[in-house]
Amino acid sequence: MDYLRTLGSAAVSSLVQKSGLNLPFSLGSKDNGSSVSIFEYDLSDPSKNDVKQFATNALRKLRSTRHPDILKFMDAVETDTIIYIMTERVRPLQSVLQTWSARDTKAKEDWLLWGLQRISVALTFLNDPCTSTHGKVNVNSVFISPSGEWKLGGFELFSNQKEESPILFTSGAVYPDSSSWASPEVKKGGWSVLKEFEPAVADAYALGLMLHAVFNPAQGLPNTAQPPHPPPTISSSGAIPPAVFTSFKKLLNPNPKGRQSPKAFLEIGMMDNGFFASNKLVKVCLGLDNFALGSEAEKNTFLRALKESSTSFPPEFTSNRVLPSLVTALEYGGASAAVILPLVLQFGSNVPPEEYPTVILAPLIKLYASPDRGTRMALLDHLPEYAEKLDKKTVSEKIFPHLSTGFADTVAVIREATTKSIILLAPKVSSLLSRNHSCSRAPPVD
Repeated sequence: MDYLRTLGSAAVSSLVQKSGLNLPFSLGSKDNGSSVSIFEYDLSDPSKNDVKQFATNALRKLRSTRHPDILKFMDAVETDTIIYIMTERVRPLQSVLQTWSARDTKAKEDWLLWGLQRISVALTFLNDPCTSTHGKVNVNSVFISPSGEWKLGGFELFSNQKEESPILFTSGAVYPDSSSWASPEVKKGGWSVLKEFEPAVADAYALGLMLHAVFNPAQGLPNTAQPPHPPPTISSSGAIPPAVFTSFKKLLNPNPKGRQSPKAFLEIGMMDNGFFASNKLVKVCLGLDNFALGSEAEKNTFLRALKESSTSFPPEFTSNRVLPSLVTALEYGGASAAVILPLVLQFGSNVPPEEYPTVILAPLIKLYASPDRGTRMALLDHLPEYAEKLDKKTVSEKIFPHLSTGFADTVAVIREATTKSIILLAPKVSSLLSRNHSCSRAPPVD
């Protein structure tokens, strides 16, 4: 992909209008103001005839391939001179790596390993059930979401051996700079030699090269990438963690039949105490993804661990990955609500003021309608932390009608907490509404 632009919907519309095109917004991006990313392929230069086949393949394959760790396709526009591909909002890994150069060494290592784990999951999906080869695994094919999660893109050479003329085999050699991630067998026999091997062999070697690149961005290709392909040594591994070195060496095995696949790399890393399984960001994501399935004891254990390590997370991970998952979990209520809500408020302290009403307050306000007593108590216990941010209309129309049911609740602690809450909310409740509700006895919370 030639270059990436991350734009708001208005800017996307303006960009397309200047080109005389009418870009459809089938997922509502134009209406809700959400940011997207636009990949642009310029087909107007007749000297670059190969660009069209690569752009067309990228569009076709990205459109039909869905996976959480693969760049999310949203829309596209095709003409004779240009192709636009709209995806979820992302930034190139290459530029994000530069921002991490000044961060804590351990925090950077954790983030890199988490990212490599996600790319390994994506490649395992492409190589195994899809029986395909990505063909262009490198730093420039990885993009970063607002939460810091790595997304695999760069589908220009994506191929399936069952296709009539896989583009990787027929045109891999003419793709710009493809020799920089080509495996030894490809350098020796050309890209078509890959039909003799499993779909994963080329991606495995490229993954090893990318692993070296992200941990050692100031270095060039490792010596093993050039004939006679000597095995990597510890002394030449740079900042690659020692626990990963053995797998790194196997990924770069010059013999494709003995090379470790991305799937095997992932499985080894996810073994008990493996370099992926012990990564705190990996563990948090697994805990969030499986939270709804856990027992109350498991949930509380996870939430305590989350609270204890929260200050060590990257800010973007906390705001865009952890916080939304906690808000979703909070909607289920139950005993965990008393633990989740303070975490939501804690993580929400870093949310920009203009986003706080939507990101934090809106879900909390909605929860006042829940009949779950645990949720109601959590809301009232922590009311002092967000009461000042509530406006009068919201309190009168959306909170007080539900809150007032607590005055007649059969559980004394609910009645007491409800009464105490009025001290904080009284200035924001109209006198008429207060009188109307004081004369009625609404049904109690279940």
